[in-house]
Amino acid sequence: MPPTLLEAAVAAALGPGHAIDAVSRAAGGCIHESFAVRSGSMHFFEKTNRAALAGAFAAEADGLEALIEAGVRAPRPRATGIAGDGAYLVMEYLELDGGGDWVQLGRMLAALHRAKGARFGWRRDNFIGSTPQRNPGLEDWTAFWRNARLLPQLELAARNGLGAKLIDAGTRLAERLQRLLAGHAPQASLLHGDLWSGNAAFLAGGSPVLFDPAVYYGDREADLAMTELFGGFPKAFYAAYRDAWPPDPGYALRRDLYNLYHVLNHANLFGGGYTTQAQSMCERLLSETG
Repeated sequence: MPPTLLEAAVAAALGPGHAIDAVSRAAGGCIHESFAVRSGSMHFFEKTNRAALAGAFAAEADGLEALIEAGVRAPRPRATGIAGDGAYLVMEYLELDGGGDWVQLGRMLAALHRAKGARFGWRRDNFIGSTPQRNPGLEDWTAFWRNARLLPQLELAARNGLGAKLIDAGTRLAERLQRLLAGHAPQASLLHGDLWSGNAAFLAGGSPVLFDPAVYYGDREADLAMTELFGGFPKAFYAAYRDAWPPDPGYALRRDLYNLYHVLNHANLFGGGYTTQAQSMCERLLSETG
């Protein structure tokens, strides 16, 4: 990225006249370019991308602030904006370690989920990866999951040409959600929204950190489900979460329904085997509806 974009980001975070003393590329996902930047005594983590993605950075900053306000350790955002044809997000730099206290992470997630909203959704739309994520304020959880999560992914799958069998199975599943979620009345809990192992880490002392959120108020089991999707977390994490707040009966079935959203999103972003996986998940869930 041009140095002028990084310089503009530092100026937005600290004010004009602050020079960059050191910069190095950093790991930070497959969507944006990421950098570790030093300016005097200040150390930042910066993400950059095209100006068209400035909204994604604003949504991420909003999500980080929400996590912090709820008591979660997360990198504090310092500035977002546009400079020339580029966009940036500046946040606190955290020195991460290779491992840490999974029990504390399980308890921290349960505590996050105690933060309640009046409705399902969020104060703004945001993104799941690079895919826009709708967050209307709805009082009915089944309607929210159908209209704001499952159907938008199926509409995108149709536009992407992912196949009539997947679209048909997914559409029939959307029509039967009331059966799958019958008797389940979750509170509107504050969720991280994109909680897989790549978005959780630990500080040098072992304390857990969460980042790259896609926050909204939803069924807490949707967060818990995603931790099981891509390899899973250690057993100590799940034992700690369940000790703090056990999932409701029938969680295993809802876990597959909630994870379908993320598999569909991966199919829309990357295609390949995710499309087949999504279709199999739809058909398996349909079999549960009789």
